[in-house]
Amino acid sequence: MKIIISGSLGNIGKPLATSLIASGHDVTVISSDSDKKTTIENLGAKAAIGSVSDAVFLTETLKGADALFAMTPPNLGGQNIIANTTEAGRAFAKAISETKIKRVVMLSSTGADLPTGNGPIAGLYHIEKLYNELNTSITFLRAGYFYTNFYNDVPMIQGAGIMGGNFPSDVKIPLVHPEDIAQAAAEEIIKTPSGKNVRYIISDVRTPNEIATTLGIAIAKPDLPWIEFTDEQSLQGMTQAGIPEEIAKLYTEMGTGLRNGKIANDFITNNYSVDGKIKLEDFAKQFASSF
Repeated sequence: MKIIISGSLGNIGKPLATSLIASGHDVTVISSDSDKKTTIENLGAKAAIGSVSDAVFLTETLKGADALFAMTPPNLGGQNIIANTTEAGRAFAKAISETKIKRVVMLSSTGADLPTGNGPIAGLYHIEKLYNELNTSITFLRAGYFYTNFYNDVPMIQGAGIMGGNFPSDVKIPLVHPEDIAQAAAEEIIKTPSGKNVRYIISDVRTPNEIATTLGIAIAKPDLPWIEFTDEQSLQGMTQAGIPEEIAKLYTEMGTGLRNGKIANDFITNNYSVDGKIKLEDFAKQFASSF
């Protein structure tokens, strides 16, 4: 198959491209960074350098392709993030429609069933709605909360001896490793089911208390606690760390959605399967090696 991958060679794109190339597929990787061109080609893929917000570029890139892995960057521009994310989805939708590509796998998220109250995930809700109008086979690959987000807690662990967020220690959080997302995307992209389908990709379901304890044991801090912050404390902590205010507000809202259970509700109440292979304890070893 001729397959297009967006997302450059990040934590998902690189293992996905590697897997598909190894299976004999003709892979093109979209990147906005021209410096990545040689690295992409050395991997055995073609490079398409351009913006995922540019419908003309996307249409040209998708011509003649059999399948697309569609991923929009999480913080497009740092301002007007939901609108910019949605516009990138609109550009993809236009290119998909014009090229009549037969198979699309979209990277979405738990909580993308909600129009509001989910922080940056709201952009994915709007993109799912756009894609639902397209006349092609689409799987919405709804991923859990990335394990790799916990690397952001390293300064807090080193400086204050705690982990924390504006959600409590006992709430259930569906978690995922990027490599499990890549594996699920590789499986889905070669399928052509009818219509629109949702697949959750979750590696583990754990509480913040279990996360802090497991990561703490791995870094020889077995008593590492999870501290629940207020929304105000969470927002202030992120802005003081240099995160732009709009992004910090969105992540604070996402924390509220995790706290009240709305983001995880569809996955948990409908008893979707946990398909990912990389459990929290497996990630803890990776976390410790880079702590």
